[in-house]
Amino acid sequence: MNEVTLADVEAIAIGAGVLGTGGGGNTYMGKIWLKRELKERGGCVQIIQADEVADDDFLCSLGTMGAPTVSNEKPMQGDELVNIVRALEHHTHEKVKAIIIGEIGGSNSLKPLIAGLQLGLPVIDGDAMGRAFPELQMDTFSIGGVPHHPMALGDSYGNVVIFHQLDSALRAEQYGRTLTIDMGGSAALGMPVMHGRDMKKHLIRNTLSLTKKIGDVVLAARKKNTEPSDEIAELCKGHVLFRGKISDVERRTVKGFARGRMTITAFGNSNDKLELVFQNENLIAWHNGDIVATVPDLITLLNLEDGEPIGTEMLRYGLRVAVLGMPAPKELKTEKALEVVGPKAFGYPEITFAPMPGNLL
Repeated sequence: MNEVTLADVEAIAIGAGVLGTGGGGNTYMGKIWLKRELKERGGCVQIIQADEVADDDFLCSLGTMGAPTVSNEKPMQGDELVNIVRALEHHTHEKVKAIIIGEIGGSNSLKPLIAGLQLGLPVIDGDAMGRAFPELQMDTFSIGGVPHHPMALGDSYGNVVIFHQLDSALRAEQYGRTLTIDMGGSAALGMPVMHGRDMKKHLIRNTLSLTKKIGDVVLAARKKNTEPSDEIAELCKGHVLFRGKISDVERRTVKGFARGRMTITAFGNSNDKLELVFQNENLIAWHNGDIVATVPDLITLLNLEDGEPIGTEMLRYGLRVAVLGMPAPKELKTEKALEVVGPKAFGYPEITFAPMPGNLL
């Protein structure tokens, strides 16, 4: 992939929803915003590979912070990402040469593309998660030791706050989450900034290209009026964990996260159930009491009607869904990474991560 045009947006948005595992922000909002920017500005978003970036090039990772339930009801003003990039350039006295996608899941995949278009900068094909995660320390840059500072947060009024010094990734998450709540529950995020040499060491490559491939599968299935779950699972080296109807949902917004659980009941058998817990993203799945998938492996719900991925903020009783399980990228399955993104990091000390065979990429 070397560009994103108007014709590519639909497929990328679908694929980003699949990799988002329920989080990352609703792709519909990001999709219509990106389409509008492409129509108004013309042209395309330039996409480059990691190795095209010089070691000394200054880069910025972009996304948003907050609960998906809030971002649906509180659209961005439109200039927040540009504002935080300019503020970071002013603070560091360096010019950003390219944009990094902070997480490839959900609308957070699309907003860096919008920023690249607005700033006239290329976007690198890859990200630091290979999916979506709810907390700042849960990316390969943090796991690899890239500092979180300076970090910028911006609101819809043009206010930008820069954290000049942060002693740990957990502190970045703690302070950033508190400020995001004060900014209305959703804020533009710029972090980490780095040079090309560090990006090349820690980036999970080609994940933007993967979103397009996934989306193309779904769009082709819609034309044939077929259900794409098995084909997506094969593309992503996973399998379908369950098919059924959502029979119960418990969801609440707590401290900037959408937290909860759901139950899915099999068609024709009310005793056959899959239970899921989530924190913005789907975390752990139990089939009739037995664990079948855990974070950092990907767990995604697809609407059986059209193959559309379903975010945790859109869950409701009666939806007919397929539940996909897909292996995480290899970068998330090291011993060091699992300390940050494994089940224990989400408050499940009794659960040991048993990886699905293979790697997403």
